[in-house]
Amino acid sequence: MKLDGKVALVTGGARGLGRAYVLHLAGLGADVVINDIKLNAADEYDEELSANTVTEEVENLGRSALGIEADVTDEAAVKDMLDQTIERFGRLDVLVNNAGGSLLPRGTEQSASLVAADDYNFIMDINLSGTIFCCQAASEPMRKAGAGKIVNVASQAGLWSGRNGGGMPYKVAKAGIVQYTRVLAAELGPFNIQVNAIAPGFILSSRAIAQGRDSEETRSRLLPDIPMGRLGVPEDCARVVEFLATDLSDYVTGQCIPVCGGYVAF
Repeated sequence: MKLDGKVALVTGGARGLGRAYVLHLAGLGADVVINDIKLNAADEYDEELSANTVTEEVENLGRSALGIEADVTDEAAVKDMLDQTIERFGRLDVLVNNAGGSLLPRGTEQSASLVAADDYNFIMDINLSGTIFCCQAASEPMRKAGAGKIVNVASQAGLWSGRNGGGMPYKVAKAGIVQYTRVLAAELGPFNIQVNAIAPGFILSSRAIAQGRDSEETRSRLLPDIPMGRLGVPEDCARVVEFLATDLSDYVTGQCIPVCGGYVAF
């Protein structure tokens, strides 16, 4: 129970990787605020829950939970979410910025030289801007407390080019999260707040499975480049979040840890 008595907030926590982080942190003893733009988001990809909602799943683990529907690209909504968190629990110890994704419709032009401004801005907003707004709002109560853990979710896509110019908005947004993590860590270090990031590789989340990641064709294409020889599962990422959200990482800040089975190799 490394997080007994602590409060964690996970954005995009109603399904997929975010839900894995929520349940893992609750299993470590944390009370959890579950944020999502739709708290029933698991229904979209037929993700099976062990209760009616993720909030109930946390409560069934013996922890308190608060579900908040809010759009992280709306700065006012983010500030209100933090106000609700402090009003309910009186503190915030861990922030996991998971909300985001490569959410443009299939077939949308995403090359570095041709992507439309509206599409680029949309991806930047839901990934980078949302992360920044949540970090800014969370840093206030953490500064006052003189402690805190912030875990930003980047992606392996933000660590290499792909060599063909494709997927530029998502790659640049996730690369921006890595650099923002470094800059924020330097600012908040004197307040005993650690800021780090993870960069998931090819993970079998419910959305990724629905989009075909678990197909034989996709596996045959991806597995030869993954030294561990398998695709990841949400719990692979959740265990690294555990490291970054607990005292195990008290002297680690400004870092980005790829969770990719060796796909990204420096």
